[in-house]
Amino acid sequence: MIFAVPNAAALAAAFLFSAAVYAADPNLCAACHGEGGNSTNPAVPSLAGQPRQFISTALYMFREGYRKDAQMSPLAAQLSNADLNELAAHFSSQKPAPPRHQAKVDNAAAGPTLTQKFNCTQCHGPKLLGLQQMPRLAGQQFEYLREQLRAFKAGKRGELDGNMTAAAQALSDKDIEVLADYIAGLGG
Repeated sequence: MIFAVPNAAALAAAFLFSAAVYAADPNLCAACHGEGGNSTNPAVPSLAGQPRQFISTALYMFREGYRKDAQMSPLAAQLSNADLNELAAHFSSQKPAPPRHQAKVDNAAAGPTLTQKFNCTQCHGPKLLGLQQMPRLAGQQFEYLREQLRAFKAGKRGELDGNMTAAAQALSDKDIEVLADYIAGLGG
């Protein structure tokens, strides 16, 4: 009996074609970002209720290499502009789940003052629900928020205008912990 062994180039082309066909399917996103865009993985952000422009811009940044992630970059590389907008429309219309995280009492008390001091509300809105290209922070995963703030402070997180990297420079490690804990516990 003879078995045909497909060549590697044909297999790679088939994979890339199938990835491109399904890349804009929001159901694929659920594997990491949770059902309806509500993440249960502490290291992965929720997409539900994020501003439409923020989602499309984030996907664009992954696609173009301004942001890098082992899972997101290859998936976003397959997306057309129409796909970016379709996914953004879908996830922005999803209802965010109530936060699973409960802030420590002292961080919940200090958080509002820090969000004012470091101008978080100026860009992300008075309740940190996001505005246009600015993400919703309220109720986001604690670990994700903390790691992103650390990455901005270290200059390792890609962004379009440099505002978050500049803003994060003033944050101490304690400020990052308090802000991430407080913000992760906010509903909206």
